[in-house]
Amino acid sequence: MKLLIICSVLIQLSYSAVPGITGPLHASCKVAWNWPQTDCKIVHSKIISQINEWATDENCKDGGEKCLYKLVSQNDKQIKATHTTPVKFYVDDLSFDFIQSNSGCHVDGFSTSETWYAILDFGTNYCNLHNLITGSGLDKIQGYVEKTSDDICTQFSSADCEKY
Repeated sequence: MKLLIICSVLIQLSYSAVPGITGPLHASCKVAWNWPQTDCKIVHSKIISQINEWATDENCKDGGEKCLYKLVSQNDKQIKATHTTPVKFYVDDLSFDFIQSNSGCHVDGFSTSETWYAILDFGTNYCNLHNLITGSGLDKIQGYVEKTSDDICTQFSSADCEKY
């Protein structure tokens, strides 16, 4: 019974603002990217390639978390994947939603911890997404813009993506 009450309170809190706490109440991150002169097919392809390149733990032997990504599903409008942390094996769910405009591509990314009690994550959910974008070189394409904040991305401003 106590567990049921605690879960109910936590669910209620997750849908309401808590004074003094900014950002999501569950470890997660929303990021929006724009490539004003790039077709979404190119962006989509590069993200898929990077997920596949970092599928094993080989890239994390010397530290960092640029490894253990797994493609879950894909279509022209969405990619779903997971990222597993190489030390504690926590799993985060990732999604990328693609919107093609006349000449450019907009992508909404989301990463969230599967661990129900995760509140703070040292920016891990941000890094899950950011590392795929930078690893694939998408951040080098002319006109690239990334938008997020601590309000929608747990510990974004303190994220260390070389570590996470």
